Amino acid sequence: MQSPCLKEITEVCISGCCSCSSPLFKSTASHHTTSKSESTSLACRRDFAAKTSSSIFPNTQFTNHESIPSLQKSFSDFTKAYSRYYETAEVDQIRAQEYYHLSQSNHTCLDYIGIGLFSSFQLHKQESSKQMVPSSSTSLLPSPPKNSDYPFFSISYKTGNLKMELLHGGHESELESAMRRRIMSFLNISENDYSMVFTANRTSAFKLVAESYPYKTSRKLLSVYDYESEAVESMINSSEKRGAQVMSAEFSWPRLRIQSEKLRKMIGSKKKKRKRGLFVFPVHSRVTGSRYPYIWMTIAQENGWHVLVDVCALGPKDMDSFGLSLFQPDFLVSSFYKVYGENPSGFACLLVKKSAIAVLEASMSTGIVNLVPAHEFLQTGGESSGTDIEVEEISKLRLQQDILDISRSFSGLIIKHSRQVTPAKRLEQGELSDSAEEGAYSEELEISGESERLAKSSKNGNQEVVCRSLDQVDSLGLILITNRARYLINWLVSSLRKLKHPNSEGVPLVKIYGPKIKYDRGPALAFNVFDWKGEKVEPVLVQKLADRNNISLSYGFLHHIWFSDKYAEEKGRVLERRDNGAKDMAANKLKAKSGPGISVVTAALGFLSNFEDTYRLWAFVSQFLDADFVEKERWRYTALNQKTIEV
Repeated sequence: MQSPCLKEITEVCISGCCSCSSPLFKSTASHHTTSKSESTSLACRRDFAAKTSSSIFPNTQFTNHESIPSLQKSFSDFTKAYSRYYETAEVDQIRAQEYYHLSQSNHTCLDYIGIGLFSSFQLHKQESSKQMVPSSSTSLLPSPPKNSDYPFFSISYKTGNLKMELLHGGHESELESAMRRRIMSFLNISENDYSMVFTANRTSAFKLVAESYPYKTSRKLLSVYDYESEAVESMINSSEKRGAQVMSAEFSWPRLRIQSEKLRKMIGSKKKKRKRGLFVFPVHSRVTGSRYPYIWMTIAQENGWHVLVDVCALGPKDMDSFGLSLFQPDFLVSSFYKVYGENPSGFACLLVKKSAIAVLEASMSTGIVNLVPAHEFLQTGGESSGTDIEVEEISKLRLQQDILDISRSFSGLIIKHSRQVTPAKRLEQGELSDSAEEGAYSEELEISGESERLAKSSKNGNQEVVCRSLDQVDSLGLILITNRARYLINWLVSSLRKLKHPNSEGVPLVKIYGPKIKYDRGPALAFNVFDWKGEKVEPVLVQKLADRNNISLSYGFLHHIWFSDKYAEEKGRVLERRDNGAKDMAANKLKAKSGPGISVVTAALGFLSNFEDTYRLWAFVSQFLDADFVEKERWRYTALNQKTIEV
C-alpha cells in the first residue's frame, strides 16, 4: 500500500512549477506514465539549476574575504532566488523556542546528519524568569535551570543471540516498548513485518548482522559507499573472518556517480535464484550528498541478494518517500542522536524483516542494549553482566561506576518526571567518524518537561514517550523540510564556487566532490580548500580552524574512485594514501587496509540549520583567500593559548 506521504514529493519545485519525482519513481513508475514523469522531472531540475546559477552572485567572483557581502545582503539575495524559503519560517520558530542553546552557544553545528529524538526544551524545566537571547527569530526564552543529581535512565550493554532476540525478544520494559513503538511509527515500519532491537550505535548494528549472516551458503558481501566508514569497515572485518568474499562498488571520477556497469556485473548472476550474499546499500552518501537510485535494491533482490539498507543518512522525513512496502529490504539500520547541536550521541536500531530472521545463524554477540530506567539501575548498583555504563554527577547517590573507553550511555529524564540533567558536552569532532549517529561516548540525556505533556498512558496501560523532535518533524512534513535543505545546500555550493584566488589564473579556492548544484542532492557536502599555488590545505587543519571559529565540521576519506582513460593523468595528482599517526591500534589497522582516496572536509545540514549557519561557513572559508590566513591564525592561537596549533 502506498504511503500518503509519497504524494508529497511529486508536488514541489523551486516555484511550485511542476512535479518532480524521487529515486523511488525511477524504478516503480508504470510504463505509460514514465515518459511524462521523467520529462517534467528533468525540466524541473534544469529550471532549478539554471535559476540557482543565475541568481546566486551572477557573473561575480570574490577574490578577497573582505569583499563578500554582509549576512543581511546575502540573505536578501538568497530569498529572492528562493522565494519559497519563507514558507519554512516555522522551522526558525521551533529553533528559537525549543533549541535556544544554538543561539546561546553561538555555535554552528555542521558535523553530523541524521534524526534527533528530543528538543533542548525537554532538557530544561521552564522557569518563570525569562531572558532575551539573540536569534534570527528573537523571542523570550527560559534561562537554564540547575543540574539534576543523576541521569534518569541509561543504556545497558548485554551479550546475546541476535536471532533469539528477534524471534522471542527479551524482557522489554515499558520504556523500551514505548520507544520502539514511537520509532517504528516515525519510520513508517509495521511491527507486523519487522522486528527491532536497540544497538549501542551504528557500528554495533552492522557488526551484529555480519556475525549472524550465513556466509557459508551466501558467501558475498557487496557494499556501496563512496567514503570510508567505521561501521562498514567493522562489518567487512567480521565478515572476512567468517569466510565472506568482500566486494565494493566504484564511483566514477569526477562526479563520483556509481560505476553502473561494474556494479551491475557484481550483482548479476545467470542463475536468478542462486543465493548471492548481502548487499549493503546506503541510499544517500552522508559525505558527498550523492543520492543513489533505489532500483539497485530491486536489481539485487532479483539476483538473489539479501538487502541491508542503511538509512542513517536519510533526512528526518525521507522514510515517507522511501517506499518500504515496495522494496521490503531484509535489514534496515537507523540511528538517533539525542539533541541537535549538543553531544550527538544516542543509539541505533536494527530492524529485520520477520521472514528473513530464519536465515540468520545463532551467534553470541555484543552490541545489543537495553534502555534501563534509573530506579532499576540504582537497585542493581550498576552491576549487570556485560554492561558498561557511563554516569556523571552521581556522588550524592553514593553510586560509583568505572568509566571505560567502551562505555556509552543514553540517559535522561523519563516521562512522568521533570528533573533536569547537565547538558552533555559536545563530542570533539576529529576525523570523519560515525560517532555522531553511533552514540559514541554519550553522557546524559533527558526526556524532560511538563509531566502532563511528556507522560501519557493509553487505555491498555502502555507507556508512551514524547519525543519532541520527532513530533516537530512529523508536523513540518516532508515538503517543507526537503525544500529548506535543498535551498540552503545549493546556495552554499554555488557560493563556495564563487571564491577564487586573486591571481591571473583565477585558481578556485574550493574543490567540491560529488554533486554540485543539483535539485535532488542530499544536505551533505565534501570539499577541500586550496591555496593560491593550488596546494591542498589539510582537511584536519581546516576543521581545527573552523572549530576555533565556533563552526563544527568534520573530515573524511573518499575511496573506491574509478578513473576512465580520459582522466588517467589526473589520477596520480588526485589520489593519496592515508597518513600515519593514527591515534589507536584500531585506526592503524583501518588505515593500513585503506586504498588510495581523497581526504576531504565535510559539512552536513540538519533540519534546524538556517541561512546564518551556511553563511558563517562561507565567510569562514573565504578567509583562506588571504595567503597569510593560516600563519595569522597560528600566531594568534599561540599568543592566546601559549601553545602551537597542530598542523
